[in-house]
Amino acid sequence: MRVPFLDLRASYGELQEEIEAELLRSVRSGWYVGGADVEAFESNFAEFAGAHHCVGVSNGLDALRLALRSLEVGPGDEVIVPSNTFIATWLAVSECGALPVPVEPDVATYNLDPEKIAAAISPRTKVVIPVHLYGQPADLDPVLELARERGLRVLEDAAQAHGAHYKGRPIGSHGDLVAWSFYPGKNLGALGDAGAVTTNDQVLADRIRLLRNYGSSQRYVHELRGYNCRLDPLQAAVLRVKLRHLTEWNVRRSRIARRYTRELAGCGLVLPYVPDWADPVWHLYCVRHPQRDHFRKRLSEAGVETLIHYPIPPHLQKAYAGLGYKRSALPIAELMAETLVSIPIGPALSEEQVDHVISTIVRTSNEPNGAGC
Repeated sequence: MRVPFLDLRASYGELQEEIEAELLRSVRSGWYVGGADVEAFESNFAEFAGAHHCVGVSNGLDALRLALRSLEVGPGDEVIVPSNTFIATWLAVSECGALPVPVEPDVATYNLDPEKIAAAISPRTKVVIPVHLYGQPADLDPVLELARERGLRVLEDAAQAHGAHYKGRPIGSHGDLVAWSFYPGKNLGALGDAGAVTTNDQVLADRIRLLRNYGSSQRYVHELRGYNCRLDPLQAAVLRVKLRHLTEWNVRRSRIARRYTRELAGCGLVLPYVPDWADPVWHLYCVRHPQRDHFRKRLSEAGVETLIHYPIPPHLQKAYAGLGYKRSALPIAELMAETLVSIPIGPALSEEQVDHVISTIVRTSNEPNGAGC
């Protein structure tokens, strides 16, 4: 049996008629930049995320970048970021001319450790970016409290957390701004690149709308030095369809996660830890294994595809060599990079495929040659 890490074709097939009907309607509308489809999705997603405003943009990186620009982050500023995250979190800071200042995660949750933030704050710190990594909410209350005390803004990176809840409230409006990615592999994924920013702040929402459209709200009148970062209406039409099914797809992911957690206990893997205040959406189900490469090889031989998120932490990437970080500078992020492996958890997985993943891992863990867990 073959178990793909994520079967996007199967997910598309489940909604094929709805998606194609919406695409055809949108194409026939004759409106190909902005317009009703974008506005309708923004309204729907704002309601879903529990926010007053949603501004659609071209991708997740632009969502972060425009959010930072709306907070007037620029050269000379510092922004606190997690040490283990997809590099886009850091790149958005760099593209504003600011300095990303990494803080290590809680080793149990892999999310930004609130207790380590205070030591990283300097007179130049302007923003803190907690990332809701792998679909699990970061611990926001202590971050928000510290930010209020120090006069900082909070920008959440929710690229992997569509539908997640923190202490009973949906991710989408806790901080000043929340950046989203709708890359095809996300829980809510477009058929290409797409993103958004949600907020309860009217001023920030209006500023991002200007920034995404050449700094203009009136044709040929430019109030800011903006960009061309608009959400494509065809993608917005697709996202509206998928949003109607997102809760059910997240339920499927959670059902698989519960089985993994229950049936892989005792295999020797470090399984995900979920605090009682978190309701994750399981964008990824990451386990830790001390012999990861061999573990992945044994699963691959059995037809189970795995991925690594992420094999090289940002501070060791060539792109950030100029910051001078050496190996062991951020040991928790490096441990994550060396031992974490993601196993299949997409909403299109069948019960038989989940059975196969579990039985393969259990069998591998019992091998006498040390190849297992």
